[in-house]
Amino acid sequence: MEIIKAQAEHFEIVKEITHQTISEVYPHFYPKGVVDFFLAHHKNENILKDIHSGDVYLLMDHDEAAGTVTINENEINRLFVLPSHQRKGYGRFLLDFAEKTIAEKYPAIELSSSLPAREIYLKRGYIAMEPRRIVVENGDVLCFDWMKKNCR
Repeated sequence: MEIIKAQAEHFEIVKEITHQTISEVYPHFYPKGVVDFFLAHHKNENILKDIHSGDVYLLMDHDEAAGTVTINENEINRLFVLPSHQRKGYGRFLLDFAEKTIAEKYPAIELSSSLPAREIYLKRGYIAMEPRRIVVENGDVLCFDWMKKNCR
């Protein structure tokens, strides 16, 4: 298992990991309008912008990509593990990597936590700083927490 920096040629892989995970996991936690919002939020332009900025990483299990994480300054974004690879410690491995990378430059880590990941982050020492909500196009409501963890 290793983590590599995603390059432009990895775009489709990052998109597939992101969209497949949202499509399969999020419907258990959110209504359809919110799932659609997440899929639109992680659109091609946003993923490509982060790849070109050098902020996207892939977790490789042998020669197969199993997960991804995006690190924007001191913020963890787009941390996804393919559903078929979940419960193997890959998410923990990606989170360890992201936290270590951020802690080298910043005193604290921030992230927006979806409902599926909220308990994981709380167990890792993150503190819910502010509950947030977005009313999406069809009136469904996306609830999430802005979270923070001190590195030092």
